Amino acid sequence: MYERGLAYRKQSRVNWCPQCETVLANEQVVDGCCWRHEDTPVIERELEQWFLKTTAYAEQLLDDMKELVRWPERVLTMQKNWIGKSTGTFVDFTINDLGKPVRIFTTRVDTIFGCSAVFLAPEHPLLAELLANSKERARLREEVARIKAASVRARVDVELAKVGADTGFTARNPYNGESVPIWLANFVLMDYGTGAIMAVPAHDERDFEFCSAYGLPIRTVIVPEGSPTEVEAGPPPQAMGDYGRLVASGPYTGLTSEEAIERMTRDAEAKGFGNGTVQYRIKDWGISRQRYWGTPIPMIYCETDGIVPVPEADLPVVLPPNVKLTGRGHSPLAEVPDFVNTTCPKCGKPARRETDTMDTFMDSSWYFYRYTDPKIATAPINKDAVKYWFPVDQYIGGIEHAILHLIYMRFFTKVMRDIGLVDFSEPVARLFTQGMVIKDGSKMSKSKGNVVDPTLLFSKYGADTTRLYMLFAAPPEKDLDWNDAGVEGAFRFLGRVYRLVAKHSDKLQGVEAGNLTAEEKASLTPEERRLLRKAHQTLRHVTEDMEERWHFNTDIANTMELVNELTELDAAVEAGQIRPAILKTSLEFLAAILSLFTPHVADELWEGLGHSQPLLRVPWPAFDTELAAEDKLEYPVQVNGKLRARIHVAATAGEEEVRAKALADEKVIQHLAGLQVKKIIVVPGKLVSIVAK
Repeated sequence: MYERGLAYRKQSRVNWCPQCETVLANEQVVDGCCWRHEDTPVIERELEQWFLKTTAYAEQLLDDMKELVRWPERVLTMQKNWIGKSTGTFVDFTINDLGKPVRIFTTRVDTIFGCSAVFLAPEHPLLAELLANSKERARLREEVARIKAASVRARVDVELAKVGADTGFTARNPYNGESVPIWLANFVLMDYGTGAIMAVPAHDERDFEFCSAYGLPIRTVIVPEGSPTEVEAGPPPQAMGDYGRLVASGPYTGLTSEEAIERMTRDAEAKGFGNGTVQYRIKDWGISRQRYWGTPIPMIYCETDGIVPVPEADLPVVLPPNVKLTGRGHSPLAEVPDFVNTTCPKCGKPARRETDTMDTFMDSSWYFYRYTDPKIATAPINKDAVKYWFPVDQYIGGIEHAILHLIYMRFFTKVMRDIGLVDFSEPVARLFTQGMVIKDGSKMSKSKGNVVDPTLLFSKYGADTTRLYMLFAAPPEKDLDWNDAGVEGAFRFLGRVYRLVAKHSDKLQGVEAGNLTAEEKASLTPEERRLLRKAHQTLRHVTEDMEERWHFNTDIANTMELVNELTELDAAVEAGQIRPAILKTSLEFLAAILSLFTPHVADELWEGLGHSQPLLRVPWPAFDTELAAEDKLEYPVQVNGKLRARIHVAATAGEEEVRAKALADEKVIQHLAGLQVKKIIVVPGKLVSIVAK
């Protein structure tokens, strides 16, 4: 990566966690705080750091999302927003009195005739020249410091108050020659666009809020299609950010926003004061960390040869033992002379090692490739093994890593592809993101002190009960709101199942269960057919769910219904209306299904039914479509789009029979009184819709 220009070192303003005493990547700052320490605000520092050029793959990261058809839309949306592709226009305003250009970036050049000011980031390089030429140098220097302090949180917290300061300078708008004030603003990012934007308050909510607070002019230059071209004097009540038609915009008046953006960009290029461009929100990934734990960065600094990679023959660079952790804000490795002092691989002169370590996300971005051959020592990965196993069929992880691990992982795969290590662009075919566990209104975490110790639950209820409750309480992709009473309910259910099987286990020991012949199916009693229908329906639901939906909570709910059916039919078993073989088949299905959720209890039940092998080694049972079929189907009946009745008809009934049954229903007859039926639509097995006038 270093040889390809994808790894480089530069001086940069970085995010710093005072508690971690280390740098954080932009992706590791959450709501203005450290991702590890949720109550610790991040500050900024100026440091020399190592970066990976993720921006070189920004477009590919977006384009290749078309391959991720089995990823959650929520994750893809988060990644798209984080990459933040913006197609827009560079426009050069000219600073009056200095004659210097200040380049702004805008996605809405069609609104530029409504520009009220130019906003600069507090780190903008032009500020040094403005300070040098300011008549109020001391005031401006104080304002820069104030806005810079306010910008740290504003960069990551969109709800934070917008603050600014007038520099005392003005800039000329090249489209209409109008001079507008140059302001500092805490929400303008130096690392997005050019660090300078234009304020168009009538057509941007953030600008509207800012300009209203500071008394800057607000002029409407876009109106909705079909609106009058004359606009009322004075500021509008709120910003109108949609596209529309231009007004009060000189030669561009009357054009649609789309037409104006194209023509105005073309004119800027022709007249030499701007051009069309594409910008990205994502920035290069800062990987330097000032801590002991982490992979050493394998670089050497030589006064003669500059930055020199550690020779491949000398890799890996190993962390020294017994390092003193000082917490002084620089890497503890810097305090270990035996580690730091080395010789230059090129000239042989004394040199020093890099003492920062890499962000641990560096490892998690590619280490799963090593799983295919963890002992290979001659290359990063075994290409043949990776080709066999990848892309990963199913990957499970938390939504909190959507713009951390998951985006880094995709970036690494593309780099590895270009280096020739892999021959695919995306590492994971299907992604599933599980929800969080919530307790007392917030995410369970040790820092919040709201964790539930699972060992206490295991000792009181057993691991199976705890597992069953967690899977039943919510779909796995949703957050689980922890409820101690729910654990007790899961415990009672498993006790009920155990007693049900134990009651019949002795008499079922020598009974053979299995598939039924056509003759045996024909001889089933109504009670046997009812029980087998529920057993096969439950097995079908769970089998299909394990392949695609993974709604374990509904699987468990269906299993509970099967237990209810077995309980209700217990009298029929005692009366001999359900033969032992039929009962055993149903109980075996129950044990097999429970093995997915409560494996220990399920094996106890399986053994109680006369089996010696654990369920893990038993083939998954197959459901019988014929036995799972309903005898009757329920059809909702709509009259002119409104639900008026529900009818039950034989599952084998044809369309005409369903129509007749619907028209004969008393409630339907009442709602058709005085009307003439124009059309009856039957959706087989789903719905009857009657259109009448």
